Amino acid sequence: MANRMSRVAVAVVFASVTIGIAAGGQRTTPPGDATARAVAAAEDFLASLTPEQRAKANLTLTASTRTVWSNLPTGIAMQVGATERNGLKLAALTPSQEKAALALVAATLSREGYEKVMAIVDADEVLERRSAPTRKPGAAIRFGRGEFYLSVLGKPSTTERWMIQFGGHHLGINVTMLGRQNVLTPSHTGAQPASYSIDGRTVRPLGDENDRAFELIASLTPEQRKQAVLGVEVRNLVLGPGTDGKTIAPEGVLASTFTTAQRAMLIALVREWVGILGDEAANAKLTEVQGGLDRTYFAWAGPTDNGQGAYFRIQGPAVFIEYAPQGKAPDNIDHIHTMYRDLTNDYGERTGTR
Repeated sequence: MANRMSRVAVAVVFASVTIGIAAGGQRTTPPGDATARAVAAAEDFLASLTPEQRAKANLTLTASTRTVWSNLPTGIAMQVGATERNGLKLAALTPSQEKAALALVAATLSREGYEKVMAIVDADEVLERRSAPTRKPGAAIRFGRGEFYLSVLGKPSTTERWMIQFGGHHLGINVTMLGRQNVLTPSHTGAQPASYSIDGRTVRPLGDENDRAFELIASLTPEQRKQAVLGVEVRNLVLGPGTDGKTIAPEGVLASTFTTAQRAMLIALVREWVGILGDEAANAKLTEVQGGLDRTYFAWAGPTDNGQGAYFRIQGPAVFIEYAPQGKAPDNIDHIHTMYRDLTNDYGERTGTR
């Protein structure tokens, strides 16, 4: 396959769709309507495919097809006889098809969300380059940019329900659209390595999530911290991929005890996930989260000094967020899993709401 698009192309791809021009350059869409932009980009992506590719990329949206996603690397699902992921992987696309695919992802997300997603993709490419020299011949597990899949579930529409899925190792973006309402839950973001250098700069795909959380835990009073810090070790997500429909009892400190500044810090932390979508959807979701803030819990497990790996959870009436370093200290700071859910509205089940 031809050379993959570089990180330099990220801004170019995003700029082309935000001004209403999809991959082919022919189509314009209303500048303020995220769903209309996504529909146009999805139609252009599907039009770029052969009939055989289109049959794999565009599936019927059902309660079963929408759950075929994972944060695991390519090869693990195959070992247990399961479907790897919906859609086509980037390695199976021509350069022009890949450009159309990424234009669809960019059209679906905010600029910051798209940059975060592509930084996660780049991290997996770094992991592939590091692991390839020591990989055993014939090993099924693979990493890298080419192993990320894109699918369209249902018919792209500005009025009817449909979905976009984009994911691979440490990434599972699921966006359900119904009219102008866009729902990002459930979605997984992660990174390994959590920090790397590219083009002479340091990239931390989930760095703001980490730093904002440590700022919040540092701001708590001794009494608040006593309630927030769990008396157990948590080394993975509790409600990660494959746990749709499940729930847990909330734990930690209630945000009703927070000062105005602490509340603002918590909302800024939540926005790191909510803001993966564009402003209209993100602001509406944050308004919903703020409406239930007094019933929202913040829980913590692990060290409270930044630079070390710690688990945290945010759980409220309309939001469930987990951040879970993997493995044992000190290596766990370089391998992160996170989960974003709305336990009342995953996949947009609560029709007419976000």
